[in-house]
Amino acid sequence: MTTSENPAETRPAKRPADTRKIAGALLRYRVLAWATGLWLLLLTVEMIAKYGFGADTPSWIAVVHGWVYFVYLLFTADLAVKVRWPLGRTIGTLLAGTVPLLSFFIEHRNAVQVKRDFGV
Repeated sequence: MTTSENPAETRPAKRPADTRKIAGALLRYRVLAWATGLWLLLLTVEMIAKYGFGADTPSWIAVVHGWVYFVYLLFTADLAVKVRWPLGRTIGTLLAGTVPLLSFFIEHRNAVQVKRDFGV
């Protein structure tokens, strides 16, 4: 019975297929994080104009943000499962799409971490 002297040899190597799946999930998450953030900013401006200044604004902005946010939730959950984020980080990332500007900062932090940890 032979044991390996090198600890790196005892860890299972990440398969290229896993790395490709993580890279794809990361790209989808990043695109939707930005889309959600931009639509949320537009929704915020619309709410300020409507309730702060009495402007007649289109009602479909909230609907579009809602659907984009829903897809963001799906893609974030997909990435979280693939990279095995803890529950707290997953929930925090899911909620980032509800606070103006926060999704941009959280997306950057998560992208840096996933790229560093998985080499994608």
